[in-house]
Amino acid sequence: MPDPLVATVTARESTPSSAASAPAGAAAFVARHVGPRQEEVQQMLALLGCASLEELVDSALPADIRVPGPLVLDEPLSEQEALERLRAMADQNQVFRSMIGMGYYGTHTPPVIQRNILENPLWYTPYTPYQSEISQGRLEALLNFQTMVSDLTAMDVANASLLDEATAAAEAMAMCHGIARGKKPAFYAADDCHPQTLAVLRTRAWSMGIELRIGPAKDVDLTRGDLSGILLQYPATDGRVEDYASLIDRAHQAGALAVVATDLLALTLLKPPGQFGADIVVGSAQRFGVPMGYGGPHAAFLATRESYVRRMPGRLVGVSKDAQGRLAYRLAVQTREQHIKRERATSNICTAQVLLAVMAGMYAVWHGPEGLTRIAQQVHRHALELARGLQQQGYAVPTRAFFDTITVQVRDARALLAAARDKRINLRYINGHTVGISCDETTTDELIDEVLEVFRQQQRQQATAAASSQADALDESDEALPASLRRVNPFLAHPVFHRCRSEAQMMRYITQLQRKDISLAQAMIPLGSCTMKLNAAAEMMPVSWPKLAHLHPYAPRDQARGYAQLLGDLKRWLAAITGLPAVSLQPNAGSQGEYAGLLAIRRYHLSRGQGERDVCLIPTSAHGTNPASAVVAGLRVVPVACDEHGNVDVQDLERKAAEHAPRLAALMITYPSTHGVFEPAVRQICRIVHEHGGQVYMDGANMNAQVGLTQPGLIGADVVHLNLHKTFCIPHGGGGPGAGPIAAAAHLAPFLPGEPTPDFESQSAEAASRAAGQPDQPASPGAFAIAAAPYGSPLILPISWMYIAMMGGPGLTRATQMAILNANYMAHRLQGHYPVLYRGPHGRVAHEFILDCRAFEKSAGVTVEDIAKRLIDYGFHAPTMSWPVPGTLMIEPTESEPKEELDRLCDALIAIRQEIRDIEEGRLDRQDNPLKHAPHPAHVVAADDWPHQYPRQRAAYPVASLLMDKYWPPVSRVDNPYGDRNLMCLCPPVEEAGSLTAAG
Repeated sequence: MPDPLVATVTARESTPSSAASAPAGAAAFVARHVGPRQEEVQQMLALLGCASLEELVDSALPADIRVPGPLVLDEPLSEQEALERLRAMADQNQVFRSMIGMGYYGTHTPPVIQRNILENPLWYTPYTPYQSEISQGRLEALLNFQTMVSDLTAMDVANASLLDEATAAAEAMAMCHGIARGKKPAFYAADDCHPQTLAVLRTRAWSMGIELRIGPAKDVDLTRGDLSGILLQYPATDGRVEDYASLIDRAHQAGALAVVATDLLALTLLKPPGQFGADIVVGSAQRFGVPMGYGGPHAAFLATRESYVRRMPGRLVGVSKDAQGRLAYRLAVQTREQHIKRERATSNICTAQVLLAVMAGMYAVWHGPEGLTRIAQQVHRHALELARGLQQQGYAVPTRAFFDTITVQVRDARALLAAARDKRINLRYINGHTVGISCDETTTDELIDEVLEVFRQQQRQQATAAASSQADALDESDEALPASLRRVNPFLAHPVFHRCRSEAQMMRYITQLQRKDISLAQAMIPLGSCTMKLNAAAEMMPVSWPKLAHLHPYAPRDQARGYAQLLGDLKRWLAAITGLPAVSLQPNAGSQGEYAGLLAIRRYHLSRGQGERDVCLIPTSAHGTNPASAVVAGLRVVPVACDEHGNVDVQDLERKAAEHAPRLAALMITYPSTHGVFEPAVRQICRIVHEHGGQVYMDGANMNAQVGLTQPGLIGADVVHLNLHKTFCIPHGGGGPGAGPIAAAAHLAPFLPGEPTPDFESQSAEAASRAAGQPDQPASPGAFAIAAAPYGSPLILPISWMYIAMMGGPGLTRATQMAILNANYMAHRLQGHYPVLYRGPHGRVAHEFILDCRAFEKSAGVTVEDIAKRLIDYGFHAPTMSWPVPGTLMIEPTESEPKEELDRLCDALIAIRQEIRDIEEGRLDRQDNPLKHAPHPAHVVAADDWPHQYPRQRAAYPVASLLMDKYWPPVSRVDNPYGDRNLMCLCPPVEEAGSLTAAG
């Protein structure tokens, strides 16, 4: 009798290579990743009338896109083997004490936060909090983050995080441009901003047609009246702290907005930007307990004035009330605006860094204002001691006012840095005669002594005459912070930042919040197009390893050999999976992958003297980020119709391609389609675009239905972005982090985002040179930046490495087959109760499908939102609601869900359909029924007053299985319009925690 666990790894049942060649441990991992057991697979196939998985796949996929042979990757590894191999790679990294700075700092992650949030699936596996009733814990944690940022920056409102500081600055520039309505075509950035920020700004400015000027802050020319905004760094990248109040006043008089990039820890001691006129404040919360991780992921932020709140990119958490008038949180204002506004959206970003924002906010909850101030004072004291000690040795320290960073003038910066590296210390190369040194939370007195000793040993060769007289030297009483720039107003006054001083309190607060949410630890999350699959514990473990977590992104490359090997493996595997040879890992979200892919296409056309190609054809069914990304990339969107089967209308595509042939840049297409079907004409579609001079961009959101069966390169795509947080197991983190690398054909390889040069000194020089380039010239091949760090968010890439290493080619293929089986099984079970909106030529769906619920509004007064909220009572997160077709539910079960869970969701949806039928046939009232009043929290069900005609039992326990295990939502249905009419995006007063009164 064959082992059923080993049997489940067969990639194609007609091909013997998969099970026979896979080690037993690797086969066991594949079996644990894939949900249904072999006997269940046969039951499901029998229900579908198929003898094998291969037969099912053949009926779902067009024959002309099938790969001719098996997916060949490295031999799959068991969990233990993969962990050992990755550990050996990590051991090749050398974690020096980093004093590079540049927006990346050593920090201590409080163990209570590391264990209970970062390493806790109840926090890292939930989805974006679009269903607010089952996301109250994360929403409260994000409101803490917003309040923390608003308090420290002294701004009215802050968003719930952005991707990184450089991206936040680029979004702020675009925001200024939008507020000026394009009437002010230029933007000025101070040249003492972080170089990676200037590089990202330059890319964004070029793509959007904004004239970016870079120079000293004092030299900004405001007389021309053409600046939409100015960007200032406070403190500057070299550590200087400047008083920008008069400059900002002059900018306002000239009609320009002031953007200030800042450091949250510094703002515990420094006057906040909101008090000297800033209109937008950006930065990173990385040093609030989030490891450097070789560049990410980290939670950036953007804060602004209330008058600009509807122009603000990213997500915003707001306070509202539920049906009982109790306080409830929700995403406010512009939530998922891309799917509504499409090419008119203010930003293409649809993700955030929720998990990291939660960690940063909890860091503030744990330390409180007193603890943060104490840490900042210690950091400043170390920088001050360093400056005094170097001056005493005769070195010139030109910076008079600083927080944590100083610059030192030397004769040979490279020699000095080499001497420091001999002591396992990394300093910053600024230029041949200037070194930067940054202190942080991890800096110790012993480290300061070691740095001073390095300089002392180099003194004979290195010391220069001090630039300042003895009278100007820092003395024992000097704090290096001018009184006029010291913070005087309190911050973090809300009780949430004062109540958790013992670990017991903190642990209970975190646990209290996590109990309010639904994650993959409780139930499947069947969101179409979002691929909420298993994030195996073995995949997650390396994220906490110090040799991966504590590297600075601009450390010398020879200190990151382990990362180089890991990233090299990942690029090689992704190239094999996609059939596209060139891979860039820099985009740190799917939206950024879209943007990077389109920029590669633009730059390709430009290199061939066809810069006029600016038309992007986009099917009307496309993800909302697609048209938004096209606009951000400087392209003009032309929609292409879909036919009655939900596929791209080939005739309309041919007309549009011919009409716009001289200017056609690209087609954006998702495959399988957003309607959950493998479109049979996809190769013809690609051929039409190519014949008219365009390139094909494929949105890789649905790669979970392609891996091992077909390839974007085979289909005809020129570039594809890959959502590693979907297909390749990086968890969604409650709404982030994400990763969106791109794979491209060879002809696009020279136009992908650049990667680091061999050493940090060269990288710094290149970044500075790039940042100072002319705005009207396109970036040279390989020299444009999408994200602040060279590899985006490297700390989470080991998750995908582990997944691919353990699955191997056969396992990945098996996962794809099972995703298709699970979706078709559920569609078959539900088709007699809900119409399945789109199917392929043979009646099959891909890895997801759409249930049409539109008729219920007329027949029973039931909306798709009512169904979504009623599913909460059954213990489920709702499927994707009203997208891509209004009034529908899009379900994607993924390969990880066992048949038992698939049946549980089917049973719930069938039971809800019966409740709708009871309304249609008069057994339930059209207004007073379980759907209209769902969800039902415990405090509502247990209340003395029960005003409904249906019984409590039916409200709370609609199926018997809930008597054994019941999730209780913390609030009833949230009033979304109330929250937008009464926008409150900071922690509410304690007295409002129990209830809200209607106020207008």
